[in-house]
Amino acid sequence: MVYPMDPKTKVVKSGIVNNLALVARFRPADLSATTTEHAAGGVVAYSAVCTHLGCTVSLWDAAHEWFHCPCHHAQFDPRDDGKVMAGPAPRDLPVLPLKLVGDAVVVAGGFMTPVGPQ
Repeated sequence: MVYPMDPKTKVVKSGIVNNLALVARFRPADLSATTTEHAAGGVVAYSAVCTHLGCTVSLWDAAHEWFHCPCHHAQFDPRDDGKVMAGPAPRDLPVLPLKLVGDAVVVAGGFMTPVGPQ
């Protein structure tokens, strides 16, 4: 889990839960085609705000390699665009697009869909 930092000002955008992101690294071959478009060297990022009721998705299901929300047990597949795999969440986790700049993974844009419950 990370908060983004503005590379110019070095200000970390912490304290606001909607800025919190989940980051994971996989073998690029294990990512879906659409996930690969937004990943950087196998690194993926998503909003950490559950699309069900806005809890923080903070657990890892190692058996499935899914993100897990502790509040109502929604589970999301980070290898397939944050797709809902189980639980009451109505939408996938919002994708945070990444890119490589030299050897550094950086954010390539804002979250691609609205963060949190709708």
